[in-house]
Amino acid sequence: MAASTAMAMGQGRGPVVGEGAHQYEAQHDWPQLPPTHRFGNTHGIVVDRQGRVIVAHTVHKESQSADAIAIFDPDGKFIKSWGAEMRGGAHGLTLRREGGEEFLYHCDNGKGFVRKTTLDGEVVWTLHAPFMSGVYARANEYKPSNLAIAPNGDFYVADGYGKFYIHHYDAKTNYIRTFGGTRQLMDLNKDRETGPGTTIWPHAIGIDTRSGTPLLMVGERGANSRIQYFDLSGRPGPIVKDGVRWPSTFDFLGDTLLMPDLKAVVTLFDKQNRPLAQLGDGRQADGRTYEGIRNQERTAFTPGRFVAPHAACFAPSGDIYVAEWVEVGRVTRLRKL
Repeated sequence: MAASTAMAMGQGRGPVVGEGAHQYEAQHDWPQLPPTHRFGNTHGIVVDRQGRVIVAHTVHKESQSADAIAIFDPDGKFIKSWGAEMRGGAHGLTLRREGGEEFLYHCDNGKGFVRKTTLDGEVVWTLHAPFMSGVYARANEYKPSNLAIAPNGDFYVADGYGKFYIHHYDAKTNYIRTFGGTRQLMDLNKDRETGPGTTIWPHAIGIDTRSGTPLLMVGERGANSRIQYFDLSGRPGPIVKDGVRWPSTFDFLGDTLLMPDLKAVVTLFDKQNRPLAQLGDGRQADGRTYEGIRNQERTAFTPGRFVAPHAACFAPSGDIYVAEWVEVGRVTRLRKL
């Protein structure tokens, strides 16, 4: 992996990030919101088969519209919005094609539910805390961050801000099992990594099919700071740490893994999970990241440097869209060069 991120300004374009075969023009604040809408923390982002970009955000306190889901055309022009009931809690966003239709799966960590909707916001089902797992005494202990969907339709919910467990359901929303987490009460501010099979702050979650056998991958934060693999029954497998800080989400284009990392960088990995490139690295020489300015206005953000990437996805063209955990919201298109 190239250890540094090249950055240059071209005529009439944004800064260029990356090196070699992995170079992109960074187009910050790419979507064009109407005056009635203001982003809050931009938490989730996906691209549908029409090329439309769908963003989940918490909604800014000064926004006239309370809608937490905003949809843009491939040129960044605003199409519509909905989802006012998720204001403040819109977090994980997953898109899945099912037959001839596409659906969105939402994780609301503020209100503690997982929901499936159409692209127009029609609710298909809603699931709350899985008390049948035996790990929750109260509904407000459940704070799901993201979910992953297996090829057979089974899905896995990461309780990334609650009790840190992974909950497995079948395609009909029937509960199957719970695994991961840690039953030990611990001071998570201490540098104390837990062993295989346990999970701390399991924020990112995805299904990796690159080997031909679908595997669940879980991105952990805190002391673990790793990607941990599980089979689809919850048995632990390999652990990846090289190039990993605080994983946020996962996406794939062919054999390339895309991982936005809350610690100020977007990383690409090859099929063997070796880092290929780190894009827009906001880490400073003393090791600090730009996350400390996430509450400031966007004039404090350095072009070509990420603050706190929270979600990212590929477009079929190879472009990358990045949504950041900043109070004023920021969505960047990385245009493949």
